[in-house]
Amino acid sequence: MTLAQEPSSLQFECETGNYHTFCPISCVAWLYQKIEDSFFLVIGTKTCGYFLQNAMGVMIFAEPRYAMAELEEGDISAQLNDYEELKRLCLQIKRDRNPSVIVWIGTCTTEIIKMDLEGLAPKLEAEIGIPIVTARANGLDYAFTQGEDTVLAAMAHKCPKSVKEEEEKEERNAIHKLLNFGRKKEDIKQEESEYKDHPPLVLFGSLPDPVVTNLTLELKKQGVKISGWLPSKRYTELPVIDEGYYVSGVNPFLSRTATTLMRRRKCKLIGAPFPIGPDGTRAWIEKICSVFNIEPQGLEEREAKIWESLEDYIKLIRGKSVFFMGDNLLEISLARFLIRCGMTCPEIGIPYMDKRYQKAELDFLEKTCNEMGVPVPKIVEKPDNYNQIQRIYELKPDLVITGMAHANPLEARGINTKWSVEFTFAQIHGFTNARDILELATRPLRRNNNLKELGWEKLVKEEAKI
Repeated sequence: MTLAQEPSSLQFECETGNYHTFCPISCVAWLYQKIEDSFFLVIGTKTCGYFLQNAMGVMIFAEPRYAMAELEEGDISAQLNDYEELKRLCLQIKRDRNPSVIVWIGTCTTEIIKMDLEGLAPKLEAEIGIPIVTARANGLDYAFTQGEDTVLAAMAHKCPKSVKEEEEKEERNAIHKLLNFGRKKEDIKQEESEYKDHPPLVLFGSLPDPVVTNLTLELKKQGVKISGWLPSKRYTELPVIDEGYYVSGVNPFLSRTATTLMRRRKCKLIGAPFPIGPDGTRAWIEKICSVFNIEPQGLEEREAKIWESLEDYIKLIRGKSVFFMGDNLLEISLARFLIRCGMTCPEIGIPYMDKRYQKAELDFLEKTCNEMGVPVPKIVEKPDNYNQIQRIYELKPDLVITGMAHANPLEARGINTKWSVEFTFAQIHGFTNARDILELATRPLRRNNNLKELGWEKLVKEEAKI
């Protein structure tokens, strides 16, 4: 499709059915840091171990709380007893680390040999006295960031149900302590009265602690109290989730977790755009406020001030085009934000599209395109990379956001690229982190501008020919 046709409504296509993405077991990298009293046991082959070792880089020097249970020929040919081997490993983990929870991460191999991790876990959990959470994160069924989704969906089953437990836990909740450090009890009670009366709200999605605090405070300004986060900083502080509680996700790739919370825990999902970019953050807060019949205060001015502070970056990309090849399932939200910044986007590739969970974000994308007077992108689920590259040659976008595998080949052909994985590991949520998104997105464009100023453009072209 060419830009001249200017579609005004969303169009969806599905191509090969393959996932051209990073492996989902990489979710271990950020989850083991988020849940401080956890231990992750990845059950797979040496290939999985090599991947994790490379994906995590120098994190191995920081005493990471993860290990590989390597499947050998004996396991695969069914000569060894799965239960006894896993019991031996888990007892060793208990002796050496004594975590509050052990998370088993299933891989492609455990799927292929039909290893019954869900059946083994409850028996072993009772025997060794440590909770075991079982999550499938194999690359056959899941894309990159969906590894976190399967872990959080499994962890949702472990959340307590009693309100009494919630009151006991609140005093030792890490966020509660952080926000109230050094303050008098009278001041805390007065502040509690500032919250509006509304049903309990639990947010789900793994974010760095500063971002959790930031979003908690943004909602607090509107009188909205967050009852807990899934995951919490410690497994022992998992939020109480009872029937009738409201839940809201902060990431677009958590559809399985949302489904689990609605079906198994009987929660009510607040379907909102995700808090990425100042426009998304405002829409997210407004939707939560509207569900609780709260009139939001000062959001328009807050958003306008953030946009004003971003102008030095926006002028670099205004009028330029961006193309998403598809990797981390953040593509819809990032495209919506960049379009609001003045870019055009002919195509958004995405590995997996849950139209129900992302409905509010899709509607917001369409609304943003119409307000900015630009064509609505074509959304391609499970894109065929060969076909996409042909379309990139034809469309000649100014920037391609892609998986790591395609970045260097595209750069060699004179196409500006940015690794999509960088957006996964960066702090991109909330009003204050919008600048970090643009810092990443504009980096290749700023680099090229600097090269031109230094007169290296000709040299680069000559090297490309060689």
